[in-house]
Amino acid sequence: MSKTSVKARLAMIQAFANFMDNGSQSATVIFYEGMQPASPAAAADSNSALVTLTFPEPCIKETTATYVELHPTDTATVIKTGTATWARIYNGAGEVVADLTVGTDITLANTNLALGGSFQVNSFKIRP
Repeated sequence: MSKTSVKARLAMIQAFANFMDNGSQSATVIFYEGMQPASPAAAADSNSALVTLTFPEPCIKETTATYVELHPTDTATVIKTGTATWARIYNGAGEVVADLTVGTDITLANTNLALGGSFQVNSFKIRP
């Protein structure tokens, strides 16, 4: 399926976002420092976690002709000083949804997080 329409790709992204809302809890995204695991199936090193952010339910804010936008996360307190190099999204059932590389898949205004600081993702757009 290398040549799907934009409409079809948006439907896939919407299904992805709906998967994020699965489970009894809210979806979360955890930012980590250090090496990203080879695949989402590999366990993340909890000692490398910098901050955990929570999405509201439902997490989809808007579906447009070019992207699906998720609602902003809550504001959380950074639990460890470090440079965010990757993030892992978990759905409401605690299942891994996706791994994101900071700087490639997700852009942060500041990747250097300080212990005790506040952190939030205001805009989260998934593009086909």
